[in-house]
Amino acid sequence: MAQTQALAIGTSRDGARRRGGSIRTRRAVTAYAFLAPAMSILFVFVIWPIIDVFWQSLHNTTFLPPASAYSGLTNFRGLFDDPQFWTDLRTTAIYTVVTVPLTMAAALAAALGLRRNNLASRMLRTVYFLPALSSLAVMGLIWGYLLTPNIGVLDYWLHGLGISQPDWLGTTTWALPSVIAVGVWVSLGYDMVIFVAGRQGIPEEYYEAARIDGATGWQQFRHVTLPLLAPTTMFVLVTSVIGAFQAFDQIYVMTTGGPLYSTETLVIYMYRYAFENFEIGYGCAVAVVLFVIVLAFTAVEVRMFRRSQTRVY
Repeated sequence: MAQTQALAIGTSRDGARRRGGSIRTRRAVTAYAFLAPAMSILFVFVIWPIIDVFWQSLHNTTFLPPASAYSGLTNFRGLFDDPQFWTDLRTTAIYTVVTVPLTMAAALAAALGLRRNNLASRMLRTVYFLPALSSLAVMGLIWGYLLTPNIGVLDYWLHGLGISQPDWLGTTTWALPSVIAVGVWVSLGYDMVIFVAGRQGIPEEYYEAARIDGATGWQQFRHVTLPLLAPTTMFVLVTSVIGAFQAFDQIYVMTTGGPLYSTETLVIYMYRYAFENFEIGYGCAVAVVLFVIVLAFTAVEVRMFRRSQTRVY
């Protein structure tokens, strides 16, 4: 009798396990079925192009016959032997190092100045954010007209003040600072909105406690706002660095990389070889190098952020 009961209990447990496994399998299949359309789009338009770029960078791919031939690391050797690549890398680094800190500082200042949820603050936030909603190419075209000598609005204002306007986009002295200024102006609104959201997520009790302890406005900013905004700042920093390294639209429209390649970034360099010279493999090699550089910078930033958070907590 006891053996029969034990056998029945074991059989019921096995059945329960099988039913549980069957339920988990059905749930997994259902979940994957719902994910399949999105994963297919992600694979076709993101993952596969990345894989293909790495593959094409190892080939001498052109639009002319022979269409593609394996070349190993020839494209990368030619890339590193090209002085223009290093010049454009330096230009990209200067653009990033200047644009990112200026944009983040201005965006943080604007976010703290417009943190109140009143009508004036909301209207000013909208005004600051409008450039982020517009096409970068259109913004570059508009600023190109504004900075054009003799016909630009800026020239008209400076002439009214008795100041002669330099050729902002036509000289190697002023072209890069001009596109940097436009880059800051274009990115300011987006970063400001992110900082506003981060600041609104900080409980006001912290500031009340700081004021009770006699903390000044600067001390509140240094010891309350900055530490609690660290995750937001990290997000803005990473996205800003990636965006600066990928700067193309407004610079290409404003200067096409000139004069004398003084504003040519790595993305414009890649575009020139891939879509103007039709050297697709070489352009893909530039894209791979740019990907590695951005990935390295992002990894360093995340590592530094984690270390700083460890020291704080």
